[in-house]
Amino acid sequence: MKFAEAAAAETQEPTSASWGSRSRSWLGQWWRLGREAAGRLPIRDGTPLGAGRAAPVAGFDMALMWVVICLLALGLVMVYSASVALPDNPKFAKYTPTYFLFRQAIFIGLAFVAALITLQIPISVWERWAPWLFAGSLALLIVVLVPFIGKGVNGARRWIPLGFMNIQPSELAKLAIAMYAASYMVRKMDVKENFFKAVWPMAVALGVIGVLLLAEPDMGAFMVIATIALGILFLGGVNGRMFFLSVAVLVGAFVLMIMFSEFRRERIFAYLDPWNPAYAQGKAYQLTHSLIAFGRGELFGQGLGSSIEKLHYLPEAHTDFLLAVIGEELGFVAVLAVIVGFFWLTRRIFHIGRQAIALDRVFAGLMTQGIGIWFGGQSFINMGVNLGVLPTKGLTLPLMSYGGSGILMNLVALAIVLRVDQENRQLMRGGRA
Repeated sequence: MKFAEAAAAETQEPTSASWGSRSRSWLGQWWRLGREAAGRLPIRDGTPLGAGRAAPVAGFDMALMWVVICLLALGLVMVYSASVALPDNPKFAKYTPTYFLFRQAIFIGLAFVAALITLQIPISVWERWAPWLFAGSLALLIVVLVPFIGKGVNGARRWIPLGFMNIQPSELAKLAIAMYAASYMVRKMDVKENFFKAVWPMAVALGVIGVLLLAEPDMGAFMVIATIALGILFLGGVNGRMFFLSVAVLVGAFVLMIMFSEFRRERIFAYLDPWNPAYAQGKAYQLTHSLIAFGRGELFGQGLGSSIEKLHYLPEAHTDFLLAVIGEELGFVAVLAVIVGFFWLTRRIFHIGRQAIALDRVFAGLMTQGIGIWFGGQSFINMGVNLGVLPTKGLTLPLMSYGGSGILMNLVALAIVLRVDQENRQLMRGGRA
């Protein structure tokens, strides 16, 4: 009736009232009637999902997952290419050409299953268990040094054999220190300006890890772990003077270790002058052949499978020096793509960590950024060693080099990052983590 009356009023002859006044009155009636009608209509602000059900969360970072899959796939192909000729060496005569390919594929499959399980665990559980995980990693670092338990390879005792694969405790220690340092900073947030209450206990824990790792010896892993711990202390807001003092002490410790170790001194001298005949066939042998591989690769490489340096010239081509084989076979373009991939991955992990801190999830944010330091730092060291920018160290390229423990812990750590991202998205949509 009200709509009819309004229409009838419009058809009446004009009166003495002005046209402007009548127009304003007419628009006002229609606005009021429209609001009343809208109040009676079943309008919803979102898509109906059923009573009591929350809107679905938009999963997790798919771009990050695809970058990880691409790095894993390229790594699997290049591990096969780098190891296919190893059975020609008497040391690997009992292996088939596909031995390392088959095992790497199994490692990736097991790691994916572990990552899927890890993705179901809330971050609050990791926060509660961080100190115990750290203690467990210390126990394994002690066990690996026990005779007849730890497995020695090339003079280093770093692995615990489990039959189907060898466990490297230092890989677990990298994740454990990221969790423990993040948990530690959350618990010490009120006293982070006090050196003895905030920094000294972490320094003692780091010193214990250092002693155990140097006993293996595994100085490369200790460098990565120390970088993770110091990075989290810095990001957690430790006083700048105390932080730089800690860095100075750590750098001084590394310098002393090099000075008092003839083996390490020779590596530094070989790095500074790799083409010197005194080093080219000794401590600089790996570096010189790695540089030759990059030089042969030029812009687009010699072609997949066409590397010469992997034919028993470049030691550990499928582990520490995989990037050199990539450079020789696929060229500068592929090496640049790998560098960009790790740069983007590290940057994205840091972004997720900052987002968690902005949502007042300090442990999750610092732990995630610690994982970012791990991936960024280790990949930088491995690439630097391959390219002759850094002295030779026994560190693999994350996600790509051959190795069960490395692949397993890499994917578990990235699953934790994806879980942090998933919980961040839930909080931003009004849910609970």
